[in-house]
Amino acid sequence: MSPRRTTETPRAGRRPGGPDTRGEILEAARKSFADKGFTATSIRAVAREAGVDAALVHHYFDSKDELFIESMALPVDPRDLAATVLDGPREEIGRRIATVFLGVWESPDGQQRMRAIFRSMVGSEAVARAMREGITQLILQPVSKALGAPDAELRVSLVATQLIGMAMVRYLIELEPVASADLQTLIDRLAPVLQHHLTG
Repeated sequence: MSPRRTTETPRAGRRPGGPDTRGEILEAARKSFADKGFTATSIRAVAREAGVDAALVHHYFDSKDELFIESMALPVDPRDLAATVLDGPREEIGRRIATVFLGVWESPDGQQRMRAIFRSMVGSEAVARAMREGITQLILQPVSKALGAPDAELRVSLVATQLIGMAMVRYLIELEPVASADLQTLIDRLAPVLQHHLTG
């Protein structure tokens, strides 16, 4: 009688890279971020889900932050946005935030991606949680820390409400006259409100 043939699958995390390994890693990352959130997701967990070694994930992506940015198809690196916002006089931070945020939405690729992200967040609590945790760590926390105020997190969260509201009204709902207003006019109106939330 011949020995029983095993049907065990190869040990996860050991498969070498293939033609679309990077895409498979991104798909595994999207699933992990949606299921577990940003904080609980790790490079090792994504590697296990994709069936590759963690070193291979690091070969394609320098960090979990980068993996999050690419897997969620963000149009810009949130770390760069935070650095830009914090680079300059404190009394002009509201204008820099308005300029950077609306600038992302005004580019054709940025608007297309941001529309998809917003709709995904509205339709999926899991995606909303992943984005909430990721953006909090990559943007909100660094800006809050730089403010150095006791209620910095509340101040930055209030700024987020203004920005999300503007995005919804101008780019998703397309409510007039905001939808067709001149970009510089919107920045001029929005900047003082954001500045008040942060330093007022």
